[in-house]
Amino acid sequence: MPPSASRYEHRPVLLDEAVGALAITGPRTTGTYVDGTFGRGGHSRAILDRLSLAGRLVVFDKDASAIAVAKALADPRLVAVHASFADLSAELHRLQIQGVQGVLLDLGVSSPQIDDPERGFSFRNDGPLDMRMDQTRGETVAEWLERASVDEIREVIRDYGEERFALQIAKAIVARREQRPISGTRELAALVADVVRTREKGQDPATRTFQALRIFINQELAQLEQGLNAAMNVLLPGARLVVISFHSLEDRIVKRFMASHAHPRQPPRGLPIRSADLPKAGARLLARVMPGTAEVLANPRARSAVMRVLEKHAPGAKA
Repeated sequence: MPPSASRYEHRPVLLDEAVGALAITGPRTTGTYVDGTFGRGGHSRAILDRLSLAGRLVVFDKDASAIAVAKALADPRLVAVHASFADLSAELHRLQIQGVQGVLLDLGVSSPQIDDPERGFSFRNDGPLDMRMDQTRGETVAEWLERASVDEIREVIRDYGEERFALQIAKAIVARREQRPISGTRELAALVADVVRTREKGQDPATRTFQALRIFINQELAQLEQGLNAAMNVLLPGARLVVISFHSLEDRIVKRFMASHAHPRQPPRGLPIRSADLPKAGARLLARVMPGTAEVLANPRARSAVMRVLEKHAPGAKA
């Protein structure tokens, strides 16, 4: 097993609430479910505990270390797929799965990825500026920063990090690389700290920049939109989509997506359209849940989590 699969522990956020929201009871224990973000398997293990021997769980993860952990479970009900949940439709088609009873997405980066300095997600310990969730493909952050223009860097940090000092940070990065490549997490964090003079209490000056670079290099928001659409397409009538997000950019996409299915946009009043031809809701919103005080105290990374639940309408269901 790869070192990062065993040395670092992950504490799943909203574990009971998320798995409970899938409503794996009665006949549904024989159904097929998807954990689109396996991580270290906390949610998946809880799902397997509720499934009967006839049930099935397909897990996705871009991280090869996570897939190694999934395969090590050696559970015949579990199928591990080394891919993004954005590829959910194609991979389920490959597996000849026509529909599923539930999809769970726990977004963002996992604790083992943050805690392993070699992955480059955190500035707490020095490590290479990598940040790829799938280290078998794609460009590292260090490689991208070496070639990107000031405007490109500014746009990424501004749009994905909501950082008001994005231009100053971009200029500082380009100025530094003219002297030498920026290859380490601590070096980048120190450079950002020299530029960002003010920050919210308790937040490191580099937090927003690191978030932005990670989201960009992994195309997280684009893949989230693709994955949400794929999940909705594979859900069977009455099945549920459960999504846990950790920052406003993700949650905004999830909220709007779910709302668009539960409350489809209606044409302007006065148009000659029969009520039977008006857009119908294809799903209903079930819950918005946030961690309680006890969970946040036990796991500070849970403090920004928001869980949303959508249920696809069964045939004949009322909107």
